[in-house]
Amino acid sequence: MLSVVIPSRNIPEWPYLQKTVDDLLNKSVEEIEVIVILDGFSPNPPLKVDRRVIVVPHAESQGMRQGINEGASLAKGRYIMKCDDHCMFAEGFDKALKDDCADNWLAVPRRYSLREPWERGYGPLDYLYLTYPYNLDDQFGFGFHGKKWRGEHGVTGGYYDREKKRKSILIDDIISFQGSCWFMPRDLFFRIGMMQIEGYYQHQEAQELCFKVWLSGGRCIVNKNTWYAHLHKSSRGYHMLKHHQIKSNIYATDHWLNNRWPGQVHPVKWLIERDVWWPLECWPVDWDNPKRRENYDYDIWHNAKALRKGEGILCAGSDNKI
Repeated sequence: MLSVVIPSRNIPEWPYLQKTVDDLLNKSVEEIEVIVILDGFSPNPPLKVDRRVIVVPHAESQGMRQGINEGASLAKGRYIMKCDDHCMFAEGFDKALKDDCADNWLAVPRRYSLREPWERGYGPLDYLYLTYPYNLDDQFGFGFHGKKWRGEHGVTGGYYDREKKRKSILIDDIISFQGSCWFMPRDLFFRIGMMQIEGYYQHQEAQELCFKVWLSGGRCIVNKNTWYAHLHKSSRGYHMLKHHQIKSNIYATDHWLNNRWPGQVHPVKWLIERDVWWPLECWPVDWDNPKRRENYDYDIWHNAKALRKGEGILCAGSDNKI
């Protein structure tokens, strides 16, 4: 059985939670349960009663990561899938994901945009690369982020460049993804320690999971045999204070670049420099030189907005302006 966990933090009139639940139930072809964590709100009207749907209400918000962990703890399925409360799915998505998922794999369906009121939009968006955390990225700022792969090594090239070049590879390795939907064996989720609460706030979900699965000896893949469509929500739903997001970026950068996770069997260098994607856009050849991070002042990450208005700054230990 597949257990789908939906942590939902929204306004009572949010119309897409019910649509997402209905789509999951209607498009699955095998046994399924949907666990909805109502994180500090109640839908109006209430979710429709269905024996396959478990609703867990919280009067006050507990947080997205806590919601995912709670849903996984309640799950009865061999597999779990997390998705946002504003997603559409392909017919038979559940079977397609199960058919190509080993015991130590994390899989994501290929992603499309979701157009309001409820139709699949542009895509597919199969590949994100991992930003070099000490670069001031024009879209995300400092830190690890999954960014659209626009060319052989990152941002240079056409928007669907990597999708076109690798279109015949239906199960392909990925280094990052968008956290709106992911799938894995439930046992794997518990083996990697679930979602970590300390240090992360509500940020870096996909990056944490990718690092944990790859570095513990597993594999992260995009499964192009199925798809989902995700609605860009702007400021609706989960959000967090900007300084919390920056603290999360700093924590994740230090944690993973310094190989601090006790569950890893590979160093992070093994992952970053895999032939399937190395070299990564904007990553210096000697990115793992510890001298780059000696006496590094993370306070500048809190001033990224001001830095963008200036002439830019140097990457840590680099001669290249960003």
